[in-house]
Amino acid sequence: MLYLTRKIGESVIINDNVEVTVIEVRGKSIKLGFTFPPDISVLRREIYERIQEENRAAAASVESVNDIPPASTAAPGPKSD
Repeated sequence: MLYLTRKIGESVIINDNVEVTVIEVRGKSIKLGFTFPPDISVLRREIYERIQEENRAAAASVESVNDIPPASTAAPGPKSD
């Protein structure tokens, strides 16, 4: 992990196209500003982890559905007594 010290108004650049700027510091809370291209997703970690868990659950659900044998599509024949 990289540790940096920045003051209000100072920034860091990531991969030439993401800029993170310190906007405000209040006690233990820091407000950051992000500038990035529209094709890049930026999420808070807790949101990212929730999305990943939902994706895993959905994939598991699809796998369990794929394990169900297909229903017979043949038309029922005449009943014999």
